[in-house]
Amino acid sequence: MALNLRQKHTECITRMLNLNQPVNAGGTANEEVYKIIIYDRFCQDILSPLIHVKDLRKHGVTLYFLIDKDRKPVHDVPAVYFVQPTHLNVQRIISDASSSLYDSFHLNFSSSIPRPLLEDLASGTINSESIERIAKVHDQYLEFVTLEDNLFSLAYKNCYLQLNDPSAGDKEIDEIVEKIVSGLFSVLATLAVIPVIRCPRGGPAEMVASLLDQRLRDHLLAKNNLFSEGANFTSSFQRPVLCLFDRNFELSVAIQHDFRYRPLVHDVLGLRLNRLNVQEDKGGMKSYELDRSDPFWMANWTLEFPEVAVKIESQLGKYKKDVEEVNKRTGGSGGTEFDGTDLVGNTKHLMNAVNSLPELTERKQVIDKHTNIATSLLGEIKERSLDSYAKKESDMLVRGGIDRNELLGVLKGKGSKADKLRFAIIYLISTESMPQSEVEMIEAALRESEIDTSAFQYVKKIKSLNVSFASANSASTSNIVDWAEKLYGQSISAVTAGVKNLLSSDHQLALPRAVEALMEGKPNPENESYLLLDPRAPKSSSASSSGHLKGPFKEAIVFMIGGGNYVEYGSLQEFANRQQPVKHIIYGTTEILTGGEFIEQLGVLGQKMGLGSSGAVPAHS
Repeated sequence: MALNLRQKHTECITRMLNLNQPVNAGGTANEEVYKIIIYDRFCQDILSPLIHVKDLRKHGVTLYFLIDKDRKPVHDVPAVYFVQPTHLNVQRIISDASSSLYDSFHLNFSSSIPRPLLEDLASGTINSESIERIAKVHDQYLEFVTLEDNLFSLAYKNCYLQLNDPSAGDKEIDEIVEKIVSGLFSVLATLAVIPVIRCPRGGPAEMVASLLDQRLRDHLLAKNNLFSEGANFTSSFQRPVLCLFDRNFELSVAIQHDFRYRPLVHDVLGLRLNRLNVQEDKGGMKSYELDRSDPFWMANWTLEFPEVAVKIESQLGKYKKDVEEVNKRTGGSGGTEFDGTDLVGNTKHLMNAVNSLPELTERKQVIDKHTNIATSLLGEIKERSLDSYAKKESDMLVRGGIDRNELLGVLKGKGSKADKLRFAIIYLISTESMPQSEVEMIEAALRESEIDTSAFQYVKKIKSLNVSFASANSASTSNIVDWAEKLYGQSISAVTAGVKNLLSSDHQLALPRAVEALMEGKPNPENESYLLLDPRAPKSSSASSSGHLKGPFKEAIVFMIGGGNYVEYGSLQEFANRQQPVKHIIYGTTEILTGGEFIEQLGVLGQKMGLGSSGAVPAHS
């Protein structure tokens, strides 16, 4: 049975909402208890895509509050707390317990609570004589956001910026790596699997892989570990491969414009936690949910925008035809008149019409929703020429550049400042060698449009560093300067690989190609040097010598450090579904970013390195 992260994550949250009691087949506890839930903002984001208000009521949750808001006492009711293990949250829990806000406190921390904080909690509740109110304390290992069956994010903001910050020291880098490992450990604990780990050598990917390997090894030494459930069926269950990559592996996909429905909705309208706000004709804002409950979204998110418009029109035509059919049968609009002689037949038609009304109403709501979204997108596409950006960037990445006059035409034409900056960076990435005069011409065109060139200068700088470090040997990760050099070298070997590594003629991105090679396990010069770690194998034995650990694999978890996007996610799902038999891939990232959000991080890095002009470019200006 394929790994389903959404299902597993939802099951864990359901159990938590039922006071960590076993739940029956209907997903509720055998004994219904009315309760309230308290969460912090991070855990609210974890709950939001998985549990709706009606689901909370089903599990006996009558009230829900943010922990940092003032709350009145609710007596004779247990409170379920779901929060991150922070000093601030622990102090607030102690305050709530000492004020006797609730009858009993069921504390659930999103990741393992450090011992000092646990001791603070114990001493605080003892001193306030409220320790008897603390019913249970649980480490839930749920510190990640699941958006779909095969998509998750650690919701770790500005990770790329922090990892590549030239002023970051060993301590800061170690803290970032620790945070990423903690999130990945939560994902693996939720799935109850110990994967084989693969990653390119050097840089953040290797650091995360090594620490995660050690964390899993240490945890497996415990008798009752979180993975014992998965270990029971190892004979019939093939382990997945966890493929770790750093955003510098392929920069272009994080920057380029895409004309498919979901990436476009995310990039232009700001899809967040599967929710979206769209401006209505009357001037107000309408909020929509785009998830598995929307059949049109699930069926069409991979299509190019014009195809989606045709599908909406087709669905509307079908809906009108079905409504006309119902009206005709019931004599409602210019159809057959009501025939009193065939009372039984007419009654039957009326009953069928009444029964079909909920389904027709639901279909109309979905059509209206996507009509509004498409209308909003179309306005932005026309105003900013987004179709032209997507087409020309794709052509550049395939051909390795475009005509200079065409380039200047785009930079002086329609589009936001961020659109033009992204276009200029894609041109820089796609062109293997560029004369200095051409670089200066692009910079002048950007400045003419009052665009901050810091992000462009940053990519140009790491591109030139690639030449300097191309022949450098693998550096020691313990020395931050060496690591930075190695990192720049890596980033640009990916950046300047041009047509071969960025976008082949069939528009397949570099990431699916690398994942395909790792899942197949066949000798491949591109990933032969990749690190191979098996947390279940003895430390002394060389994992790389075990042939079965190199594949083939039916399932993979692909994790992008430094920010991912829906283009990459879509390309991996398309690759998995093309395989015979179909493979299964879960895609995760430190945070899901639009192209505008990513170039903001590049711009800050450029400024920190003293490059470009001052003043940040707003993502949607």
